[in-house]
Amino acid sequence: MPNGRLTVREVVEHSDSVCMVPLDSEGQVLLVRQYRKPTESVLLEVPAGGIEDGESPEEAAMRELQEEVSHIAKTLRPLPGFWLAPGWCDEYMYTYLATDLQPSDKEQDYDEMVETVRVPLAQTLELIARGDICDAKSIAALLQAMRVVGEDGSVDN
Repeated sequence: MPNGRLTVREVVEHSDSVCMVPLDSEGQVLLVRQYRKPTESVLLEVPAGGIEDGESPEEAAMRELQEEVSHIAKTLRPLPGFWLAPGWCDEYMYTYLATDLQPSDKEQDYDEMVETVRVPLAQTLELIARGDICDAKSIAALLQAMRVVGEDGSVDN
């Protein structure tokens, strides 16, 4: 430890990851509803995934957008990222606001049962408050996006 004490800690070493808030021209966020084995439940989340070897965070974000919501983004704006579980895991999550969306012909991953759900960005606060959006990455990413997106859907520079 920084103070010179010796201690034993279990640490999960995990590759870094990305999450995106895909915002369409109508101010709708493209969320994914998917089954999560660890929670034995279906969660409503922002699209996300791991960064593959040799891939930049931006490349991973574009790939995951195509795999999870079948869209590409002309613009990826970095938002503040975060440590997912710094008490036991070294995974860092890069976060992006994805705009200027266009449909992609890439199909979803065969091993993911994902439904795309469009929700007005402003409504996501209510979904968070009700517990309908209940995973930390989605809450953090959506709140970061709200800081830079105006009520009219315009993005601050």
